Amino acid sequence: MQRSHGEGLLTVKALAGRTRIDRLRQAGNAKIRVPKTHGDALEAVLINTAGGITGGDTLDWTLAAGPGTRTVVTTQACERVYKSSEGVGVQTSTVRVGTEASLFWLPQETILFDRGRFRRTIDVTLDEGARFVGLETLLLGREAMGETVSTGVFHDRWRIRRGDALIHADDLRLDISPDRDFACPAALGGNRAVATLVAVLPDDAETLDLAVARARTLIGDGAGGASRIGEASKGKIVIRLAAPSGFALRQRLLPVLALFLDGQTLPKVWHL
Repeated sequence: MQRSHGEGLLTVKALAGRTRIDRLRQAGNAKIRVPKTHGDALEAVLINTAGGITGGDTLDWTLAAGPGTRTVVTTQACERVYKSSEGVGVQTSTVRVGTEASLFWLPQETILFDRGRFRRTIDVTLDEGARFVGLETLLLGREAMGETVSTGVFHDRWRIRRGDALIHADDLRLDISPDRDFACPAALGGNRAVATLVAVLPDDAETLDLAVARARTLIGDGAGGASRIGEASKGKIVIRLAAPSGFALRQRLLPVLALFLDGQTLPKVWHL
């Protein structure tokens, strides 16, 4: 069977007060576009020209933000994980953020279709004073199309290091089958859209605590929560949200996400 394999690499540098491309390489079905913007940040749009991922496909992204740069990374469209006849689709993302640099990892939603099998890994290394905000969102089928996911596998693996120190390790695995009740409160609670936001910020404790308090106010009584973990400047903020649909999740997510963008505007593809 035909399988798609893509590799994309982007490194950026600071030049004349703005963030510019240093190196760009793309192969296979992985493409990177850098649209013109009016701010000082560079916006990179990742594209999978295969139109989705199925068993046996691989997609590798490598991003390096040089010292003092500001970079926003998003995707052209939602990533689709189609049913797999054999094997697992794999996506790996390796990110390096230099001294006093900021990188905002904001891909659009991943949609898992029935019988889809997908493993996703993001590995981030931060230098001193670096700022990283990462978001990953999962939808179980498309509600508007009447789709349901009765069988599938999803494995999401995060590793974030500040220098040599591991500061965030998170593994989420969903083994979906008809005999498992994902509607129970201990699982998805009847929701079909979930998001994880991790912010590693070189800010003082008071600023971080204020951001968490504002996030909790925005989340309200809905499914979700926000926590600050670790010491200031070495810690992180982790937010999880769940909603019955992708649209409902975006409505709740966008104002929370805006708290952590350090004045950066969202890419246009993220606007409702």
